[in-house]
Amino acid sequence: MSGLIGKKIGMTSIFDENGKNIPCTVIEAGPCIVTQVRTEEIDGYNAVQLGFDDATEKSATKADLGHAKKAGTSVKRKIVEFKGFDAEYKLGDAITVEHFVEGEFVDVSGTSKGKGFQGVVKRHGFGGVGQATHGQHNRLRAPGSIGAASYPARVFKGMRMAGRMGGEKVKVENLRVLKVVPEKNLLVVKGCVPGHKNAYVIIRK
Repeated sequence: MSGLIGKKIGMTSIFDENGKNIPCTVIEAGPCIVTQVRTEEIDGYNAVQLGFDDATEKSATKADLGHAKKAGTSVKRKIVEFKGFDAEYKLGDAITVEHFVEGEFVDVSGTSKGKGFQGVVKRHGFGGVGQATHGQHNRLRAPGSIGAASYPARVFKGMRMAGRMGGEKVKVENLRVLKVVPEKNLLVVKGCVPGHKNAYVIIRK
């Protein structure tokens, strides 16, 4: 799947031709620079490595500096490989948001917002004492019984309990591209995408 690296700008809404209000996410997609071309002869597979968002040389390692110098570009903060590009690219080529067209569907993946340590009501949607779930009688947000007794004398793996929530890789599939703004490198997709504002996302089609 070919695609681009982007940065989530935020959410807004637009009206379609029927006057319906559509929630959408604005993504700064590209321009991405080709930093390496993988070939079947050398690497065993075909792919294009793209870099996005300039980093300072001060924060880069010598390996990063040499890798960027070979491509004739500056050091990039985010580097991702993509397979399935129809066109052939060489080192230093730029791929812009015009790679996408309005009306097509894309998959967007990123890291979801970290919520920290959360209880079972927030993390798993338990009903609490109001819906009298899991046997508790006077504790509003407690998990209640977890099922273990003298046999099996342990807690089964995968039991829904309190714990860390969020901060995981999430992919949202089949988001429709509502608008492409080439002069500002912006891509507007219907619905929401994972991550906080200014988080990196990967857009594939």
